[in-house]
Amino acid sequence: MSTVELDTALLRPIEIPSPVRFFKNLWSNDIAMDLGTANTLIYLRGRGIVLNEPSVVAVDEHTGKAVAVGHAAKEMYGKTASSIRCVRPLKDGVIADFENTAVMIDYMLRQARKSASWRFPALRRPRIVIGV
Repeated sequence: MSTVELDTALLRPIEIPSPVRFFKNLWSNDIAMDLGTANTLIYLRGRGIVLNEPSVVAVDEHTGKAVAVGHAAKEMYGKTASSIRCVRPLKDGVIADFENTAVMIDYMLRQARKSASWRFPALRRPRIVIGV
């Protein structure tokens, strides 16, 4: 009888990516947001930077509600009635005003969603990384 040598490379299991991982990467809505003192950037995987707006919020003094955010608020800076003030919720790289920062983040994520036609947005919630 003759002896046969087995090639051990053929006996290793083959790693097959799971369908869940494949579809997760295919339809992922990964977002990176840079909250800067001057500008806020939003990056979408596969699309690049989709939003670059000033970190400014215009607030009505009487009601306390945000009137404008981003470019519109920066245009209003110094040109509006005394009842509307423009604030920068981030100062020296730190969140100084949490309420207005939350309004600004909400607005900017909505704008990024409008500018990018996400595939099947109802199927997955986006994963987001925020750098301050």
